[in-house]
Amino acid sequence: MKICFVSSECVPYVKTGGLADVSGALPPALHGLGCEVKVFLPLYQSINTIDHELTFCADIMNIPVQIGPHTRTFNTWYGKLGDSEVEVYLIDCPHYYHRPTTYTSDQDEDERFILLQHAMFKVMQHYSWSPDVIHCNDWQTGLVPVYLRKLYNWDDLFAQTATVFSLHNIAYQGRFHSSSVERAGLLYDDYYPGGPYELKGAFCFMKAGVSYADKISTVSETYAKEIQTPELGADMDGALRSRSYDLVGILNGIDPGEWDPATDPLIPQNYTFKKIEKKQVNKKKLVERFGLPYDESVPVLGIVTRFAVQKGLELLQPIVAPLIEQHGVQLVVLGSGEHGYEQFFQRASQRFPQNVGTYIGYNNELAHWIEAGSDMFIMPSRYEPCGLNQMYSLRYGTVPIVRKTGGLADTVHDFHEFHTKGNGFSFVDFSPFALYTTISRAINLFRKTESWRSVQERGMSQDFSWDASAQRYLDLYEWAIERRLGGY
Repeated sequence: MKICFVSSECVPYVKTGGLADVSGALPPALHGLGCEVKVFLPLYQSINTIDHELTFCADIMNIPVQIGPHTRTFNTWYGKLGDSEVEVYLIDCPHYYHRPTTYTSDQDEDERFILLQHAMFKVMQHYSWSPDVIHCNDWQTGLVPVYLRKLYNWDDLFAQTATVFSLHNIAYQGRFHSSSVERAGLLYDDYYPGGPYELKGAFCFMKAGVSYADKISTVSETYAKEIQTPELGADMDGALRSRSYDLVGILNGIDPGEWDPATDPLIPQNYTFKKIEKKQVNKKKLVERFGLPYDESVPVLGIVTRFAVQKGLELLQPIVAPLIEQHGVQLVVLGSGEHGYEQFFQRASQRFPQNVGTYIGYNNELAHWIEAGSDMFIMPSRYEPCGLNQMYSLRYGTVPIVRKTGGLADTVHDFHEFHTKGNGFSFVDFSPFALYTTISRAINLFRKTESWRSVQERGMSQDFSWDASAQRYLDLYEWAIERRLGGY
């Protein structure tokens, strides 16, 4: 099967969130299943062509694209994705992509990704490459299913090409002024209140993709249900309910080569479940790195996150002091973001210098240390499409404590609810009390070594690699092709 994978970000070239990890991992996994995969993304200013061993495509130079009244041109660079044989094509247009950040609030943000989507089709036309499926990701590629049906339907190259549109975070939808319809090269026939393009008076790239894609996916089964509700649908719930039959949830995978306590080169001491006692070396080194005293019997709670409203950190604010005063816990935090959260954790470190350690910013090595050295990992998210840290935690025998939402609900099974199948702790109510009582339950079990070991073992024995997820995507592609060809 031939797969065109188009994304606004991809590891190792550019990353702002989980989409980049998916874009960097899923195509090689699909290649491993026998697929021919080509990846398309912008050549941002931050991407060094020499470092990534990219080659300038001299046969695709100064290709014009009409965007509203303007004619923009692009060039193309070519490379291989990491150590894989997956081909990557990076669209080079300095006018749009040579900016300080990956995403902007500039007035032409719509045009930046209109160009990407046109350019992808033009490169495929140049090489006469006919994909079976185009896999689009998030609003930045939401017009691709529309373009396939309305602007490139004249080309027999794409006559049997199906589209899959993946929603990684429905909160980011690509809403623009109605004039963007014309800049996108589309007619206003489908732009009317409640129509395929319109959402709350705006031209919405995401809604266009949902309306026209053959199949739609998101990054966990629970999140696929949640986004069809008014509470978590972000105004898209009606459009998604109308496509409910075509919407599936497929859990993201993790890279077992990078996240494996038995081989991780970044942590002080490697270990397996059979030698779980070696995990204590990491715990000792971790708390000492944060300037905290080490005591094997004191539970260490880890946090690695963006400081954002989505992450539910306000639930922690009223309970940090009671947790320390009543349970004597230690808390290690790595993250950055909204100033109020940064201030809270810094002040907590000052108030409880023996119990709280805070690192503002991001440090990949420290993230691995926290996963390996903590006893428990906290993710009280307001919503979480998939989540990766809870899967890292399970793999490292660091018992996750999560709110039961999205991918967290699909991967973490509460010890008291599932008992012999429990691999962590979860709660439903978005309240400090619910989080506090759940952490207390975990601490009580932590004191019971044998039961705690059984929870760790269940987590460490699970397979969260991309292999299973890639097979599910392959099944979805086949389903999309059948729908495109009139099967169902």
